[in-house]
Amino acid sequence: MIVFSGTANRPLADKMMEFLGQPLGEMDIRRFPDGEIHCKIKDNVRGRDVFMVQPIVGSPNEMLMELLIMIDAARRGSANRITAVLPYYGYARQDRKDQPRVPITAKLVANLLVAAGANRVLTMDLHAQQIQGFFDIPVDHLHAATVLVKYLREMKLNKPLVVSPDTGGAKMAYAYSQMLGTDLAIVAKQRLGDAEVDAFSVVGNVKGCDVIMVDDMSTTCGTLCAAAKILKENGAASIRAAVTHLPLTDKGVERLKAESELIELVTTDTVPMRSDLDIASLPMKVTVLSIAELLGEAIRRIHEDKSVSSLFYS
Repeated sequence: MIVFSGTANRPLADKMMEFLGQPLGEMDIRRFPDGEIHCKIKDNVRGRDVFMVQPIVGSPNEMLMELLIMIDAARRGSANRITAVLPYYGYARQDRKDQPRVPITAKLVANLLVAAGANRVLTMDLHAQQIQGFFDIPVDHLHAATVLVKYLREMKLNKPLVVSPDTGGAKMAYAYSQMLGTDLAIVAKQRLGDAEVDAFSVVGNVKGCDVIMVDDMSTTCGTLCAAAKILKENGAASIRAAVTHLPLTDKGVERLKAESELIELVTTDTVPMRSDLDIASLPMKVTVLSIAELLGEAIRRIHEDKSVSSLFYS
């Protein structure tokens, strides 16, 4: 087994290798003056089980192209099997045709990975479960709930309640509520008239509860902040958010600073925290949990042909 990392989230790959107790494979990735990506694998991969760690995030087009080139280099180096490890699957929100003449880019990314030479995919908390069906190769779909729930249990909240910030996340929120042994509430959004004003209502009683909103990802934090506001208006004692992927945009940072009712934002390191973001400047506590051991254990089990299903939920 040998594991390589692209440039999207090298610190996560380093933590994974620390858990696995072996060095990261050597690879030279650089840019030509015109911006083209060059990749050279320095280790021998002939006949080996190769894992390529690269979330499609930050500059998604660059990081995706980098991953495809890495996979192609390993294939042409006669690797026995190549597993693309995507802690964050970029373009996952474009998973269906909801308007005329639009692409299904999540499927296109799947096609590109297979065409480049990937034999298997390991990923975490896809935006939509059906993306697994876009691949004709095995997909291991892990959930950060195994890490997030452990942290939330240790908080020993007085009256915890899991809330989905929108109806689309109800299934995920239900899974969290089962693991935490709490009730479930949902923030429902509906559109009013031609003015296109969003109205929120809460399905469930949140009064006096320590609310935990759960979501797979947030970039602009619009849904989180709007849902937190109405939860506060409905009497929630405290509001926290547990979000697997947090590729924050400038608008997201702005919202968290100006509009948020959250007292804590819990996330994972699937996506590297922005280097220009001073966490201390945000009005809420930000907790970043590492999923390196979870991904590392999955890699070990895949290599040893052991079951990975026990890692899906704890």
